[in-house]
Order: sequence, then C-alpha cells, then structure tokens
Amino acid sequence: MADRAVNPHPLVEPGLWVERIGDKVFPERMPALFLDRDGTINVDTDYPSDPADIVLREDIAPVIAAANRAGIPVVVVTNQSGIARGYFDWSVFANVNGRVLELLRDQGAFVDMVLACAYHEAGSGPLAIAEHPMRKPNPGMLIEAAGRLRLDLQRSLIVGDKPADMEAGRRAGLSRGWLIDGDASSERGFSVLPLRDHSDLSVLLAAIEALWP
Repeated sequence: MADRAVNPHPLVEPGLWVERIGDKVFPERMPALFLDRDGTINVDTDYPSDPADIVLREDIAPVIAAANRAGIPVVVVTNQSGIARGYFDWSVFANVNGRVLELLRDQGAFVDMVLACAYHEAGSGPLAIAEHPMRKPNPGMLIEAAGRLRLDLQRSLIVGDKPADMEAGRRAGLSRGWLIDGDASSERGFSVLPLRDHSDLSVLLAAIEALWP
C-alpha cells in the first residue's frame, strides 16, 4: 500500500504503464483489437497534454464498439516519448488518457486495457533507453497484453496511423493491420490494409465481427 501511495499510477516499471480497465473476464485464446492512441483514437495534437484539447477521430468509436459487441478485448498501445523528453509527466498522461476513455464511453465504446511506453533515447534518467522492447515498432506492449489477457495474437488486429504500429503488429505475430490514411501492402505474412474512407471502415468492421467465435 505504501508504494501505491507514493506512485498512484499503474506503472510496472518507470517507463511502462499497464492499466486493466473494468473487470470483464475473457475466455482464453481470444483475439484482440489493438489500437494506437494519438492520431488513431484521438486527433493528434503533437504530444497532447491538455484534456480539454482532446477530440476523437471520426468513426473510431464505432470500431471499438464493434469489438465490444463481439466480445473482443480492446487494448490501447501507445508510445509516450513526451514523458521521457520532459514535456509532461505520468499525471498529465493519466488526465489526458482519462479524457480519451471518457469520450469513448460517451459514444458507447469501451477499452479493456491501456499500455503506454515512455522510453526514448532522447529522454533522461531511467527513461533514456533506445530501442526499448516495449516501444513500437517493437512488439513488447502487444506481447505483454497477450500474456495478461491470454490472447491469440495471430488472430488479433491492430489499427494505427504510423508504420511503426503496423511493424509492431507484424513482429508480435499478428496477420493484419489497418493503417489510417495509408496504403495496402504485405510483408512476411502480415497484411496492411488502408483505412481512408467508409468503404475501408466497412472492411475493418466486418473483420472485427468475423473474429467471434
């Protein structure tokens, strides 16, 4: 209890936030819907640090809600180098992330786990680590979530706005990812699909609905 009083945040190490949200129990070997946060769930305002500035991207809440309806765990995996760089701290991240989740809940969309990695080579102190295994494009956050939720990574999906999100999915053993405003591609068993318009959104929603059973 003393440690929790000193550090009220769900940090498993200085630069890794792992937060389980809610108490829903999922069967073993379920696929998950992984999503990046800034630029994917909310509009990226370049190191967002003010909850009042948070605006959800259009059409992202229905994606998360579709996974909720299908009984699929929803996991946010986000790099947060702004913490390592000293732009803000974990308390600011907590406030911003809380606002993101609140806005999603207002639209009937719920997240089951949030992982955030603050490690970056441009940081200072214990956060100044280059190529940390938890920082995308490395797959550490996805693998960590899979261990905690007992997920089937091969059947899981990832949505992001950067190639690093897709690469993290590929390295974690996923087979498909959706890249916002990106182009279709395929590499070593991993397919990237674009997420540009309502037609692409329909493909993603159908893929989510097909994950169960």
